[in-house]
Amino acid sequence: MKTEGYSCDEHYDEMFTADGQVREHYEEFYNYLSKVSSKKMNQLQFSANKTQKAMGMTFNVYHDNQGLEKILHLDIIPRIIPNSEWKKLEAGLKQRIYALNLFLQDVYNEQKILKDGIVPSDLILGSKDYLKPCIGLTPPKGIWCHITGTDLVKDKDGEYYILEDNLRCPSGVSYMLESREIIKRAYPQLFNDEGVMPVSDYPAKLLKMLQFLSDKPKPVVGVLTPGIYNSAYFEHSYLALQMGVELVNGVDLIVKNKKAYMQTTKGLEQIDVIYRRIDDAFLDPLTFNPHSMLGVPGLFEAYKAGNVALANAPGTGVADDKAVYAYVPRIIKYYLGEEPILNNVPTYLCREDQDRTYVLENIEKLVVKETNAAGGYGMLIGPKSTKEEQDKFRQLIKDNPTNYIAQPTLSLSTVPCLTDEGIQGRHVDLRPYILYGNEIEVIPGALTRVALKKGSLVVNSSQGGGSKDTWVLYN
Repeated sequence: MKTEGYSCDEHYDEMFTADGQVREHYEEFYNYLSKVSSKKMNQLQFSANKTQKAMGMTFNVYHDNQGLEKILHLDIIPRIIPNSEWKKLEAGLKQRIYALNLFLQDVYNEQKILKDGIVPSDLILGSKDYLKPCIGLTPPKGIWCHITGTDLVKDKDGEYYILEDNLRCPSGVSYMLESREIIKRAYPQLFNDEGVMPVSDYPAKLLKMLQFLSDKPKPVVGVLTPGIYNSAYFEHSYLALQMGVELVNGVDLIVKNKKAYMQTTKGLEQIDVIYRRIDDAFLDPLTFNPHSMLGVPGLFEAYKAGNVALANAPGTGVADDKAVYAYVPRIIKYYLGEEPILNNVPTYLCREDQDRTYVLENIEKLVVKETNAAGGYGMLIGPKSTKEEQDKFRQLIKDNPTNYIAQPTLSLSTVPCLTDEGIQGRHVDLRPYILYGNEIEVIPGALTRVALKKGSLVVNSSQGGGSKDTWVLYN
């Protein structure tokens, strides 16, 4: 299939250099592309689409009137990452997760970092994600963020930048696993020849990490889901099935004498570890939101008593607030005495006078984000916005400056995609998954999200993005 006319423009392309040369780690795949017909590639794409539908790889879009269930489009051309590049990512992510875990333990206990003025006290203590019931708490094994999905982007300089930390209930790992199975079947020989690191053992590693949180020799583990209408329900059921554990709703659990039990056909069975996919506020109506119909009354007391472990720990959300994100380089330096291996995107905090003035005067050049929004919502992409949208965000910032940050518009790297016009570059980000149990482990693969619309920088699935399989090479 031809790649003539493929344009890199001014951004970094992962397959081609600026002068059109194929990068070394893509050479084998490029040779394959040059020999295969357009018809064959389109057939592979069609087959991948059908397989996704057959597998039920769907997600729900709450803001879409066209219908709830959507297929996360999987582009047939993989993203390939050389081992040397991955090793730096791995080291940087381990450093970051370790420091953020120390930060969470500190802010809910001694609060040294706040007393020393490294992070503003009001930013943490005034955050809606700082959970007062967690003050004085140390979770099982001292781990707060057991499962993390960190979002990165590669700018035109070819360097990775951390875009945000997802420490609450990060989603998408099931798409990484299922996409790998589909793409392996599309290119069985090429996959073996390339030497791609496996990701299929993720469910086993996840289960081992969850079991590590309990001191029992054979702990009972369950996945707590809000139910079938949740956007990531496919993932909840998929992971429970792959781990061989129960998938439970709040109504399936009961707390007695500060111990959590599953209601089964054989009576009550104590549950020792819960991988919860329910937000903090809905976890326990007796401790958090009293109107929650999703959680389990008394669960937090059972957790505090040490009779059940929760992953991730309640309260982790305060560390992945977009305003706190700006302080993570200082957090790493404070706790570890090290410079960050992976850099943040430069960030302007609208709560600070000088930063706010700059943002208001340059809003058309910047990406403005609401600190507590997710999924591509509450966001302004300055260069692609109208004057009316810019004026609206200026007023929002003036009304509530603490609620907004701004960042320069990154060019985002591109990866070849199969489109109706042939093979063209589309912008991508990268979400590797990190498990923190007996040690911190970065899974050697990732969810690559793709902005399917030409020129778009928004990769979120809820905003029309797609995905790619991510091949991390052994060599």
